[in-house]
Amino acid sequence: MKVYISADIEGITGVTSWSETDKDSSHYPIFVRQMEKEVVAACKGALNAGAKEIWVKDAHDSGRNIDPGVLPMETKLIRGWSGHPFLMIQELDDSFDALIFIGYHSCGGSSDNPLSHAMNSKVLNYIKINGMDASEFLIHAYAAATKGVPVVFVSGDKGLCDEINGVNGNISTLTVKEGVGNSTISMHNDLAVKLTEEKVEEILKSDLKLCKIEVPDSFEVEISYSNHIKAYKASFYPGMEQINDTKVIFKTKDYFEVLRMMAFVI
Repeated sequence: MKVYISADIEGITGVTSWSETDKDSSHYPIFVRQMEKEVVAACKGALNAGAKEIWVKDAHDSGRNIDPGVLPMETKLIRGWSGHPFLMIQELDDSFDALIFIGYHSCGGSSDNPLSHAMNSKVLNYIKINGMDASEFLIHAYAAATKGVPVVFVSGDKGLCDEINGVNGNISTLTVKEGVGNSTISMHNDLAVKLTEEKVEEILKSDLKLCKIEVPDSFEVEISYSNHIKAYKASFYPGMEQINDTKVIFKTKDYFEVLRMMAFVI
């Protein structure tokens, strides 16, 4: 079994403030250690289930957060950003049996996490795909589905887990925290680690085909920028239409074109 793990930090247990996600902040070290522990737990769960190869994408900010030395020897770690449109699941292809998301978070505009956003919190208000608020889970789950790879496990905030249960209830989720205004209520760090390992092992021993999601036949992507200048610039991307000062819409039948567009305008 070959497993891919993509790890972010805003959905990691206890993370509440942007300063806790910033490499240059004194608050960061405690929470990046928790990120590492939860990723290692997912790796252990996969190995317990029989995985022979695990790829880990460090998918937060610089892509250089996880200490390579803490991961099991069976893993390969992708650090930094290549520029490929698959973004947070770079190098994923149809040779993988399963995709796991660790530390993911609610979509832009959601009240379920003080750090909710989509792709770039400094630039975007939200992204919608076919009228649905698009989380980073959904954006990358569709990408994986084009390669026939199911998302089998996701950890993060309650709002994200509720979203996933609505997309496919067979996907295993772990709610590690809940956002309330500008605060979070989190389970104990060690319990999050324990449950991650257990739930990853359990789902990987099940029928993974049940976790697959359908890719829509066509896509209408609405992007809302926080700055009107960004929307104006994005309007020159081929096929893009500006609908007001801060919003653009892109339509296509090819999901890779959605990803290619995002790689250039976000």
